Amino acid sequence: MALMIRGLGTALPAHHIAQSEACRIAQTVATPDRPAAPSELRLLEAIHRRSGVGRRHSVLLEPGEDGSVSQQSFFGSTSPSTGERMERYGRESEPLALAAVRRCLEQAELPSTGITHLVTVSCTGFQAPGFDLALMRELPLAPEVARTHVGFMGCHGTLNALRVAAGFIGADPGACALICAVELCTLHLQYGWHPERIVANALFADGAAALIATGAKEMPTGFQRLIASGSLLIPDSQGAMSWSIEDHGFVMTLSAKVPALIAEHLRPWLQDWLSRQGQSLETIGSWAVHPGGPRILSAVTEALDLAPKLIEPSRSVLKSCGNMSSATILFILERLRQEQAPGPCLAMAFGPGLCVEVALLS
Repeated sequence: MALMIRGLGTALPAHHIAQSEACRIAQTVATPDRPAAPSELRLLEAIHRRSGVGRRHSVLLEPGEDGSVSQQSFFGSTSPSTGERMERYGRESEPLALAAVRRCLEQAELPSTGITHLVTVSCTGFQAPGFDLALMRELPLAPEVARTHVGFMGCHGTLNALRVAAGFIGADPGACALICAVELCTLHLQYGWHPERIVANALFADGAAALIATGAKEMPTGFQRLIASGSLLIPDSQGAMSWSIEDHGFVMTLSAKVPALIAEHLRPWLQDWLSRQGQSLETIGSWAVHPGGPRILSAVTEALDLAPKLIEPSRSVLKSCGNMSSATILFILERLRQEQAPGPCLAMAFGPGLCVEVALLS
């Protein structure tokens, strides 16, 4: 029984910040114990300007006295502890998850009582019970719903969740699976002058997305049916990208070697994998590439010799929302479906390892 996407829903925090204002906040945490040197300020401004991000939403933003929403009080002169960040995650993740799922249910025109499996995704917070129980309580879902959490997988986590949901649906033709990804990346702003952390501070944002899937014997129109999923662990890339828990939040390591690794390994593997699915690079009609950053998008475009317009939906989501880790791929798929983009569609994301995850939709 093939998995068919019945609905998608996304949600963003109420307030957003322009990238120029985000740069101002970044200055206060990059050199918290001293004024930034002019050369440092120029570098911070250049990193934010070249990030491909125009604005980002955050659960930490607060309305200012003049009505502006570029204020935040969570990050002060000292870095919040991991415990403080997790307390905020528990408080903020639930309403965002509920908003995304309710929009998804509305689009799917399915009652919440019909859901049999719940797969939650997050790499920016840990709490048990977590937002999965909030979904059970508030939607509501039946107490017998089977719950699975895909945790700490990074930006490709939703593609892992899609594979999990496909397994449930393949085993039970009557299954109805709800996937919900919530990422509050801005909780993990890092203090200090560390080049890799400064880049991460300039890219990541908050958001939630949900997907409902059932089995389907018929051939749906548009790219709604999951044909196959694949995974590649790039050799000798363990230090290229990492996501670790430290005393003051979760810390991203993103090596400058990542684009070169993608350029070297992606095309030969993907060509072989697609051929096994009866497809090729030329037959893919739409691409949903996770925008880890502008250099990663450029590396994918060049490695696969793609027309720039095929990556435009990814660049557009990056510009308007930033990198929302695992939730981002569903924002891109939602945009492609709204535009009635041609299929088949290949969804792709990268994560710690360095690992590539793909899903072929038709």
